[in-house]
Amino acid sequence: MSESRLGVLCMAYGSPRSEQEVEAYYTHIRGGRRPSPEALEELRQRYRAIGGSPLEAITRRQARALAERLGLPTFVGMKHAPPWIAEAAAEARAAGVRRLIGLPLAPHDARMSLGGYERALREAWPAGAGEVEFVRGFHDHPAFVEAVRVILREALAGYRPDRLFFTAHSLPARIVAEGDPYDQRLLESCRLVAEGMCLPPWEIAWQSASATGEPWLGPDLLEAIERSGATRVLVCPIGFVADHLEILYDLDVEAQEFARRRGIELRRTPSFNDRPEFIEALAAVVEEHR
Repeated sequence: MSESRLGVLCMAYGSPRSEQEVEAYYTHIRGGRRPSPEALEELRQRYRAIGGSPLEAITRRQARALAERLGLPTFVGMKHAPPWIAEAAAEARAAGVRRLIGLPLAPHDARMSLGGYERALREAWPAGAGEVEFVRGFHDHPAFVEAVRVILREALAGYRPDRLFFTAHSLPARIVAEGDPYDQRLLESCRLVAEGMCLPPWEIAWQSASATGEPWLGPDLLEAIERSGATRVLVCPIGFVADHLEILYDLDVEAQEFARRRGIELRRTPSFNDRPEFIEALAAVVEEHR
């Protein structure tokens, strides 16, 4: 199959484009169940606090940079909001792509999260449309590990925290109990990053858990910070690759307010967004599937 028929579909979680879209977005996340008025207003307030999510714009910049780096057509699809994965797959077919690499922009594979991307992609790529290959994370890829080291070195220049917290999005604890090694993938990433670096004492904490009435993976970041007794804290959200609600609100607003009330200095590593070292990592991942 000629190289010109190969394309990459960059997939992200999605975010509402306006406050008017928040309810539809939240309902889609909940599998079609509408949120309560109270929960809906809380989410709207969070988006207001950060001035709306830049996730779609950042994902498009990531895709453009990856296209330039690889010389391949790239497309952007979201799991829970427009532009939908199905729309992006149709765009790829219309562009003549006959072999599509589905690349979720999430380092750590979990059936509950990446599984949704894969289902949406395969449903949108009908038999006879050509080949489709799905990338199931890149948490241990050397290029990703090095990209994390770069942003850590940058954040630690002139700043020596008492404690470093690596974070990722929490998921219901039952996924680990059922045998999904999501938590172990996160731990492996952190250990690989720490090798050869002079880091402060570090641990893993989880963030952005939803109130679903069931246990989620812990400890929660805020609980872990308070328990640590640290007064200078660095957070490295290793499970996220772009600025969006979980970064701009959960860390930059909620966690910062929590820290200020307790006299704690809290900083975080910069998000990857379309930084060159992250684009290089994505390109290395794609090259292995080329």
